[in-house]
Amino acid sequence: MRFYDRETELEMLDGIMQRASEMGQMTVLVGRRRIGKTRLIQKSLENDKFLYFFVAKKDEKLLCNEFMENVKETLDITPFGTIENFKSLFEFLLDASTRTSFSLVIDEFQEFYKINPSVYSDMQNLWDQYKGK
Repeated sequence: MRFYDRETELEMLDGIMQRASEMGQMTVLVGRRRIGKTRLIQKSLENDKFLYFFVAKKDEKLLCNEFMENVKETLDITPFGTIENFKSLFEFLLDASTRTSFSLVIDEFQEFYKINPSVYSDMQNLWDQYKGK
């Protein structure tokens, strides 16, 4: 697939990535369906280390297993024990980010709420704990 006329957006995302490399940052990209948001993010990160998580309508434990396979392949790190919920997954990733730099892309973020309504407050709490690290 060819990539056209997104130079302005790529420059903006590059600036975000430069700021994020100095200190962790959470960025949200929203827009209508089928306009290329996922492709834009993937293009902007093609030369960087990043995790891509698609939040499918599946069981939380199954999604965590799938996400951890991605973590093992991309970051070459394995947790002690198993990770079966989003809170543990995000805590593991935030802890890993204190030792290695990477970006986390979450596609269909809104689906988290349908799977586990506490995920947003858990993420906020964990982000507040780790944001200075």
